[in-house]
Amino acid sequence: MIKMKLKALITATSAAVLLVTTFGSVGAQPKPADNPRIVNIVNFIRDIEPRDGNITKDVLYQTVVSQIKLMKQYHLGGTFLLQYDALIDKRYQELLKTLPKDEFEIGGWWELPQPLIEKAGIKWRGKYAWDWHSDVGFSVGYTPAEREKIIDVYFTDFKKIFGYYPKSIASWVIDAHSLSYMYDKYKIVASANCKDQVGTDGFTLWGGYWNQAYYPSRVNAYMPAQHAEKQIPVPVFRMLGSDPIRQYADGRSVTTLEPVYTHAGGNEQWINWFFQSFANDSSLGFNYTQAGQENSFTWDAMKKGLEWQMPIIARLKKEGKVRVETMAQSGEWFKKTYKVTPATTFTVSKDLGESDKKTVWYNSRFYRLNLLWDNGNLRITDIHLFNETIPDKYLKDVTTVNQSFFYTLPVVDGFQWGKANKPEGFRLMMKNGEAEVPVQGGNPTFKNVDKNTARATWPVGSGSFEITMNEKSLTISTVNHPAGDWFLDLFVAENSKTAFKTVAENSAEYEFDGHTYRLATTEGTIEKTTNGSLYRIRPKGQRIVLTLADQ
Repeated sequence: MIKMKLKALITATSAAVLLVTTFGSVGAQPKPADNPRIVNIVNFIRDIEPRDGNITKDVLYQTVVSQIKLMKQYHLGGTFLLQYDALIDKRYQELLKTLPKDEFEIGGWWELPQPLIEKAGIKWRGKYAWDWHSDVGFSVGYTPAEREKIIDVYFTDFKKIFGYYPKSIASWVIDAHSLSYMYDKYKIVASANCKDQVGTDGFTLWGGYWNQAYYPSRVNAYMPAQHAEKQIPVPVFRMLGSDPIRQYADGRSVTTLEPVYTHAGGNEQWINWFFQSFANDSSLGFNYTQAGQENSFTWDAMKKGLEWQMPIIARLKKEGKVRVETMAQSGEWFKKTYKVTPATTFTVSKDLGESDKKTVWYNSRFYRLNLLWDNGNLRITDIHLFNETIPDKYLKDVTTVNQSFFYTLPVVDGFQWGKANKPEGFRLMMKNGEAEVPVQGGNPTFKNVDKNTARATWPVGSGSFEITMNEKSLTISTVNHPAGDWFLDLFVAENSKTAFKTVAENSAEYEFDGHTYRLATTEGTIEKTTNGSLYRIRPKGQRIVLTLADQ
């Protein structure tokens, strides 16, 4: 995304530490063919950049020329997505038509500039010919009928230029009506939206399928559907390659694979660490990341980061550890492989530098969950439930402000209910005499149990905790009773506004954005507390089983 201010460099870390090839705590891994690691190199193209007078059309064009040259140097194909103003520029048409069709894909970037809007017969409300604000430059700023006209103009002109309709359409946000129309009429096979974030550039997407890809609900492009008949049959991939630890801990930051960020995708140590974890750590189903950069940042800003990233991706491809595909190829594979949204994980068994943090993100069509180990303690920092019947705010309405908001249903929201870089959540606690203290343990290991189930085993004392995540539930159990009297307490930062309402009939009751829902157990009890936590979950027979399909 466009962020003209870059964060300071992370503390320098020994590259030798980051380039190790095994971590020891992961265990035997499935074959890459069974659990593929997929990289889409996606560069999207604008023809103008009104925010900086030094960024001319020639600068933008030469950025794309340089991107292509570097990708060809390392024999890496990818996807170029054209905003309409770039689509109708003959220089881009001629340049992209020279690319081998078996390696490169041309698709659409769904920001809406003045020429497209006016050709659709709609009055332009922007300050510039391309206006990046949500209510002007994105589909959520237009009525459903207007969206259809805009889509028809783009797809018709794309076909006139390239001889076919685009198969991939991506944007920071696309509403469900537009995505459904693109599929129903033009049969797109892949889409993508922004990483999870709060407020950055006016876009909030928070609580969704954390990474990889999902089939969205027909009424909500951000909400995974639970049933095939309720979904738009177009996989939506999550863009930008989020840091599984830091991007969540501060949801307003940008800690991603984007090469312009010198603390992340433009930092050699971070890049090595990210791809090491991506390619080698445990992964359920498949793992996914998007590399590349929008041309608005210019070649000078992205050059160094891409020159570090591309040879790593090429090496991993040669070693058979990753697949490098176009978005359309990944979309077609996803549709052949999954009839509904799959269960997946993204794990980190060795954090960057001296940090001892470890994490696993688990996603299914029913919920997402994050486990975070830090200083020998475990927190469940995130649980969001998915409900295909909840429409997004823009299914029929438009945004009239420079913001758009897409949410799911929070049960635990470590970032929003904690503090920046200090996410809160369920703490695994135990009684120590009269005191209640966090359980202290060693390094967890991660294992895939079956195609829908992943397990983290956490050694504690002479025994261990086993945390089993499957499509509809979370189970926490013990081996050799390592912690005696143990329980989960849900903590939040002082004065946090949460969705939690009350404990009633052995369930935690919630209300968010006008929707009521609850967290229940099939094993264990939920009770009120007096220690400052929202509530407590006690095990039954050394087991807690949480039901995580929306109720």
